[in-house]
Amino acid sequence: MSSDNPKIDTPMATLSVGGKTIDMPVRSGTVGPDVIDVGRLYKETGCFNYDPGFTSTANCSSKITYIDGDAGMLLHRGYPIDQLAVQSNFLEVCFLLLNGELPNEPEYEEFQLAITRHTMLHEQMTRFYTGFRRDAHPMAVMCGVVGALSAFYHDSTDINDPEQRTIAARRLIAKMPTIAAMAYKYSVGQPFIYPRNDLDFSANFLQMCFAVPCAPYTVDPVIARALDRIFILHADHEQNASTSTVRLAGSSGANPFACIAAGIACLWGPAHGGANEAALNMLTEIGTVDRIPEYIKKAKDKTSGFRLMGFGHRVYKNYDPRAKVMQKTCHEVLDALGIRNEPLLQVAMELERIALEDDYFVEKKLYPNIDFYSGITLRAIGFPVEMFTVLFAVARTVGWVAQWKEMIEDPEQRIGRPRQLYIGAPLRDYVPRGQRG
Repeated sequence: MSSDNPKIDTPMATLSVGGKTIDMPVRSGTVGPDVIDVGRLYKETGCFNYDPGFTSTANCSSKITYIDGDAGMLLHRGYPIDQLAVQSNFLEVCFLLLNGELPNEPEYEEFQLAITRHTMLHEQMTRFYTGFRRDAHPMAVMCGVVGALSAFYHDSTDINDPEQRTIAARRLIAKMPTIAAMAYKYSVGQPFIYPRNDLDFSANFLQMCFAVPCAPYTVDPVIARALDRIFILHADHEQNASTSTVRLAGSSGANPFACIAAGIACLWGPAHGGANEAALNMLTEIGTVDRIPEYIKKAKDKTSGFRLMGFGHRVYKNYDPRAKVMQKTCHEVLDALGIRNEPLLQVAMELERIALEDDYFVEKKLYPNIDFYSGITLRAIGFPVEMFTVLFAVARTVGWVAQWKEMIEDPEQRIGRPRQLYIGAPLRDYVPRGQRG
């Protein structure tokens, strides 16, 4: 391990550039790869570090989440994701991500009560929804409404006040399901359903989405538990694109509501939050079980241009640890709802069987990932595909907030300012319009 003082007993990396040689500290974390501190690189060599996509660059120190893609490991504050998903609940995981430790009974009761009492939106905000077209994508609505929270909750926008940071964090976690459910209700032309304090986090979200004023609605405990697990499995995933966006926005001193709105906008990108929707669209394209061999053949042909969506993962080179829990949850939901005979789900189950047994997929470790199972599960519960990324945002809010809060409290953090490799025109003089060729 390296010393806190980089000048004493610290491993160094030596770099030679243009005849200049510099030593850069090598820093070690609790687990995972070491990092080379290149903070003095430009000052001492006149060169920048070039790393498109920041795939080999650590932009911060963090105690929240650790991923080992080769080992198929995901830890939140040291706890394996499968243990949390099976033994814990979403609000307890929220407390863990925000505070660093699992809550004791009094801490959990206080936190649960605080979240429950923050679930309602300011009544004037309901008018925002009528300003959107009825066919507006729910993520567009989410971006607008979450960004507007800072206009209503002035008492939690001072990022330098620890108490206000805590209030803002709890408000965002509590209000995001209400915002999301209202976006869904507006899209289908149904009246808004207000939150209920007698229901837990996931059950409350289900009743806000699927209850109607003219009939009683009872939350199925199997479905509520499945949704709770989905929220846990998506709560945080280290320094991904949307989390990095939240941190970058927050580094400027922007208020937390604006930062989370930026994260939602980034998550909306199909390369980030739309993977489960893409997997479901692929199943729809295949259509029936008898067409699967045709698509398996395409998937194995590199020249076909066809990719099986929901298989493999950019980070996990082994099995996605979240997928193991999601697979079991998916089957529990299908059994509870009795809809295994639906053609789309039959296609999914047969594809799953082939991927787990076919030598081609096993050798390349193209296992079904969390997006494959979550898309099927959410479809079975009754959510349309355009709500999938919205649900992702509801779950990921706590991760964004925890990362934002950690960044604000980190003495090493400065405003984000990535550099570039300029490849445009060199210095040249202005020529009057009439004299240009």
